Amino acid sequence: MINPSEIPGRAPSRRWRPERVDPVNYDLDQLDLERLRSRRSVKWTYFDKDVLPAWVAEMDFPLADPVRGALIAAIERDDSGYANAEASGLGLAFSDFMDRRLDWKPDPGQIVATSDVVGGITSLLRALTEPGDGVIITPPVYHPFFQLIREVGCEVFEAPMLKGRNLDLDAIEAGFKAGAKAMILCSPHNPAGTVPARSELERIAELAAEHEAWILSDEIHAPLTLKGTEFLPFLGISGAAAEWGICLSSASKTFNLAGLTCAVFASASARAKEVIESLPFGAKHPGHLGVISSRAAFESGDDWLDQVLAQLDRNRHLLGELLREHMPEVGYTPPEAGYLAWLDCRLLDLGDDPSEAFLETGRVALSPGPQFGSQGAGFGRLNIATSPAIIEEAVKRMAKVVHCA
Repeated sequence: MINPSEIPGRAPSRRWRPERVDPVNYDLDQLDLERLRSRRSVKWTYFDKDVLPAWVAEMDFPLADPVRGALIAAIERDDSGYANAEASGLGLAFSDFMDRRLDWKPDPGQIVATSDVVGGITSLLRALTEPGDGVIITPPVYHPFFQLIREVGCEVFEAPMLKGRNLDLDAIEAGFKAGAKAMILCSPHNPAGTVPARSELERIAELAAEHEAWILSDEIHAPLTLKGTEFLPFLGISGAAAEWGICLSSASKTFNLAGLTCAVFASASARAKEVIESLPFGAKHPGHLGVISSRAAFESGDDWLDQVLAQLDRNRHLLGELLREHMPEVGYTPPEAGYLAWLDCRLLDLGDDPSEAFLETGRVALSPGPQFGSQGAGFGRLNIATSPAIIEEAVKRMAKVVHCA
């Protein structure tokens, strides 16, 4: 593995800019199911071909044209070597994108590339904690958090969401008082789809400063905040948040680029920057095509993203209508951000993991609720980043299971 900074006398790389294209209508509500089944990603290859996959967080939408163009251009010039993220302009592109989309302009000089958000959090916990330290999470929550905390030798401190929707600030405070040295803040929350309020974020920042603990804010779904909700980046909340927080983000969820391995650390204080700079080289090694596609997305993907957000807004309301018609017993609150619907199936009498029955009998795959923590028993997570027709088919397959039970 080559570190570009170690190459003597290297010349600075010439900055590239993806070709600008006229606005495109992506027809996001008209997707070809057979074409989707030709994909080789895990979503479309994990289950048998008769299963309708609505589980893992992959979009069914086509790539943004600027992203497709940047990747094709890279392949045509045989450009598949190691990444040079620092010289690529990725940090500035990310900063400008956040400024346009979320009214937050992080310092490009404090943005460092990594391979993915999960790996980035793992590296930070290794640097910031000692074996046996507590790390707070807010279940039901993104399931890899449980594993990575244990992987670094730390103890999981659970501060469950209140009724699955709001942060329990008292439980978070109790975790810090019990000795937790860090908290993984999932914002927007996965799987609940909620966006923390300013008062919640301010209190978490106060607690972090009081207990000298770090907040690692996973904001990977932030640019997918939907109409009617305002997302507030943690680092912009207060001086305490900037001092004790590190943000992790990526184009992977927003632009469906998870397979290209590129994410970023963002910091807003000298001490946080020092932590990131101290991480081992392998923790700051994104994929070259990931850097290329991410910069193209951040610089030129706004038109595509606007269309995706409009489609997701329609889809979340459509799902509510379909559930009321076919499965009124299912509890559902439309997500405030993202494309993951958290379904309360406890009244269906399908056990702790209703996804098993939906898969076995209905041939539709949801993410199992229990994998997000014990608080997910009786729940399932449904992916709505697809066409209305596929959402309708998924609900009808699920309803058949209920009516046959």
